[in-house]
Amino acid sequence: MAGIVFIISAVAVTSAFGGFNTSLSRMLMLIFLGYGTIGFLDDFIKVKLKQNLGLRAYQKIIAQIAIAGIASYYCATNRFIGTAVRLPFTGGEWHMNIWIYIPFAMLVFIAMSNSVNLTDGLDGLAGSVNVIYFSCFTAIIVGAIASANVSGNVLYEAELRNMAVFSTALIGALIAFLWFNSHKAKYFMGDTGAMALGGACAGIALFLKNPLISALVGIMFAVSSISVIVQVVYFKLTKKRVFLMSPFHHHLELKGVNESKIVAYYSIVSIIACVVALTVS
Repeated sequence: MAGIVFIISAVAVTSAFGGFNTSLSRMLMLIFLGYGTIGFLDDFIKVKLKQNLGLRAYQKIIAQIAIAGIASYYCATNRFIGTAVRLPFTGGEWHMNIWIYIPFAMLVFIAMSNSVNLTDGLDGLAGSVNVIYFSCFTAIIVGAIASANVSGNVLYEAELRNMAVFSTALIGALIAFLWFNSHKAKYFMGDTGAMALGGACAGIALFLKNPLISALVGIMFAVSSISVIVQVVYFKLTKKRVFLMSPFHHHLELKGVNESKIVAYYSIVSIIACVVALTVS
């Protein structure tokens, strides 16, 4: 449950620097805290009440859907976001009907929050990949700030600046957390931190109209989810396993790859993906 540490730190620092003075950053913070609360309840039931299952699966998914629905409607109706999504590599936009956009955005929130949670399985793994993810999106925000400044869109520029404050505060909080979470870890973020990070990952991508590029920037999150889906489906069909264990980082671990090496591999791939994303976004 040590994710509480970087959640409080990120929120406190953002607040201290006036990062919640605009609507987008306030909503991003609420999404961050909302998903963190789901994770906290799950951890609290496991750790304090000694119930290994934590929240029931249906309880978690209902809570995730509720937050995703509210956040997605906010995105669709917000004048700075809307229902258009940028298309990587083309420079164009995909303009959706609101009734298509909302389920799409909800899928992004639910998929990202669970994918980040699945990636949190080794010392320093989720924290390292998230630092890279938010660093990449901070760079995208900086580019957007420059564009807003040139076009004279003062209100949007202020929104972006405060989002950048939140993103950089979260990066700093995660780096401090990694000091104690890297192998061998003294503290673990648990579902509290992982769910909060997943919500923030999805929120910042959707707020910047870049949810499609988030699949590239968060490629190792996608690997975690896809490996679990493949494992479950293949086992149900054949009673055999594709991986020694899923998510994929546990497969590598059982193959004898050192924990720190796995974290390095995931980080290197994430950095390469971010460089590609920045060139095409």
